[in-house]
Amino acid sequence: MQLLGYFASLLIGISLGMIGGGGSILTVPVLVYLFGISPVLSTSYSLFVVGSVSLAGAFNNYRKGYVNIKIALLFGLSSITTVFLTRKFLVPNIPATIGIIGNIHITQSFIIMVLFAILMMAASFSMIKDRNDETKIKLVKNISASLYKLLLYGIAIGFATGLLGAGGGFLLIPTLVLLVKLPMKEAIGTSLLIIALNSLIGFTGDIGHFKIDWLFLFKIISIAVGGIFIGGYANKKLPGNKLKKGFGWFVLMMGIYILTKEIFF
Repeated sequence: MQLLGYFASLLIGISLGMIGGGGSILTVPVLVYLFGISPVLSTSYSLFVVGSVSLAGAFNNYRKGYVNIKIALLFGLSSITTVFLTRKFLVPNIPATIGIIGNIHITQSFIIMVLFAILMMAASFSMIKDRNDETKIKLVKNISASLYKLLLYGIAIGFATGLLGAGGGFLLIPTLVLLVKLPMKEAIGTSLLIIALNSLIGFTGDIGHFKIDWLFLFKIISIAVGGIFIGGYANKKLPGNKLKKGFGWFVLMMGIYILTKEIFF
């Protein structure tokens, strides 16, 4: 199973390189089901893996001029703080056992995996939805009117990232495109930087709460970062829209599988 887990780590990076996001949503399921790591610890590991891989992707996009530093820092005012506080104070205080409903034992792990399955299904819909964003977007320079909305969205995305260990790219990209009016390529590059900042700083909130297997993490990161460059090359050869939609269907099936497994088995 571990060999399959390392292969899945490569796919996470490839998907990030090909479609600019989505792959990180698979990190927690890979860690839980293929490496046998507890859901709570997996959300912590996921933050470090997703943050490191996204940072590599952000740097690659920055070299191409597709990262808006100002927007990333504005968004980070609320999202980074929320992620850190969620990891530092909320997650460690969620009870291991919450209660019983019928035959279902409501535990911390159960809540995390069910919420994660719902998040995966929501992410899949955004990837499956067919729209041509490039033709609908016009760049605007003045974003002051949307600043308070950016802060609110940052808090919401920061909370989801902190609780579930997912990067939130499927939430960030539509926000940057529709609210801030960034062109799609710039929205993807900027979202990668925001995800990197959210995840890595959020991960620091876990230090002291968990015993971290650093060697294991660096193995996963090295494989996933390699996948980014493979995916970036493949993106030039293959139609990105079809790849995104196909990956969306895969994420949807995975979300349904996790939800079914956690509730009925």
